[in-house]
Amino acid sequence: MSDDNFKACIQACQASIVAAEECIAGCLKEDMVQDMVGCIRLNQDCIRICQAAIGFMAAGSPFAHQVCNVCAEICEACAKECGMHENAHCKACAEACMACAEACTSMSHA
Repeated sequence: MSDDNFKACIQACQASIVAAEECIAGCLKEDMVQDMVGCIRLNQDCIRICQAAIGFMAAGSPFAHQVCNVCAEICEACAKECGMHENAHCKACAEACMACAEACTSMSHA
């Protein structure tokens, strides 16, 4: 695996974690928070899988490619959900999650 792909993917996962945490915080402040439950849940899944992917990559695990593949799938789902909302925190999260999905896809095929 390329060090550049490895570093880029870890950085994208870290950015996705931060954006998802900020999105959760923003969603919880919305007037209609019950409408944001799906978004919050996907953000939580995104955070968990990104943390796992970082750990697998950092450890040089032979399973890192598979974990990155699942990470890409979850981040893409999160990006789609967040992209359906007009809030700035959702738009920022959608962008970070899509970038992470792309980086993880590259990593899973490296």
